Amino acid sequence: MTFRTLDDAKDLAGKTALVRVDFNVPMEDGKVSDDTRLRAALPTIQRLRDSGAKVALLAHFDRPKGKRVPEMSLQPVVDDLELLIGAPVRFADDCVGDVAKAALDDLDPGGVILLENVRFHAGEEKNDAAFAAQLAALGDLYVNDAFSAAHRAHASTEGLARLLPAYAGEAMKRELEALDAALGNPVKPVLGIVGGAKVSTKLDLLKNLVGRLDRLAIGGGMANTFLFAQGIDIGGSLAERDMAETAREIIAEAEAKGCELLLPIDVVVATEVKPGAETRTVLAREEIDSDEKILDAGPLTVEKLVKAMALSRTLIWNGPLGVFEVPPFDAATVKAAQAAGQLATSGAITAVAGGGDTVSALNHAGVVDQMTFVSTAGGAFLEWMEGKPLPGVEALRA
Repeated sequence: MTFRTLDDAKDLAGKTALVRVDFNVPMEDGKVSDDTRLRAALPTIQRLRDSGAKVALLAHFDRPKGKRVPEMSLQPVVDDLELLIGAPVRFADDCVGDVAKAALDDLDPGGVILLENVRFHAGEEKNDAAFAAQLAALGDLYVNDAFSAAHRAHASTEGLARLLPAYAGEAMKRELEALDAALGNPVKPVLGIVGGAKVSTKLDLLKNLVGRLDRLAIGGGMANTFLFAQGIDIGGSLAERDMAETAREIIAEAEAKGCELLLPIDVVVATEVKPGAETRTVLAREEIDSDEKILDAGPLTVEKLVKAMALSRTLIWNGPLGVFEVPPFDAATVKAAQAAGQLATSGAITAVAGGGDTVSALNHAGVVDQMTFVSTAGGAFLEWMEGKPLPGVEALRA
């Protein structure tokens, strides 16, 4: 994977860098409640400041649908960003036109300004050429540091990159390098773990992975569909019974391509999903009562999965193994995650994980910092795993 980075950008002093960041942060009572995405942008912002460039930040917040919605302004982000940077951050009430231009003209080299929500303009999500040109008129170069928005062909993620010299920011660079190490050019053998509720939402993902992995473990509600497809009684478990034939096709394709599928050997069942619910662990092929639901993988399944990790050099993980939000149905996810964290920390495997539920599950297990890389990008991470080109990344190719 070859793409332009800030290492390729020369003589930036006095130039204006338009930097696409992801500041679509959680807010409570008008205040930022989680500054993770702000922190992710700091290395790029600081590198550009140190080079003497003016730093103009482009971002979206929520879904204003091309209209100015005061509650969706980016202005509340400024105070938190100033504290993190340790320097003043200006704010412009628009991201294009005279207001933005005047604010940038008044900015000193090394200064930082946050421009108003790009989605206040209908041209942003339409990737309108005229709106992209208005953005481009404000800067000398473009830096994309928002991998989480890279699957969208919007004006500030793709159109703008075609009009100015374009580079990957530090966070984008780190993400792309990690993803390349996990699936682009991984050290084999490669193990994938895919969990979650529905096969239908991850059909493209599964079909792509069985052709690229040595082993693929399937967990969560998806595993129930695969068990059902093999004629196993799953009681009252969540499953897409109408996807049984598709599941059988994936099983056959995995076998044809030499990818070992790891399905649950044993499962944890209960009649209700609530904390501390009475459970029993049964072999997957044993009879499950009609009012019982499979809510987690059992200890034998976890043991087999951990052994598969130990035999691998690369692990890519998307989705939990059970209903981890409700103990005791978090046991399999926690134990598997802790094993992955230990192997990654020791250098035995490269462990890359991503997707919203995955990040929450790894946080729950306390191993986020132990993994080689954890992507907070949801849709972009999933589409990349599906093998789809991401417009925001394609525009940065060298």
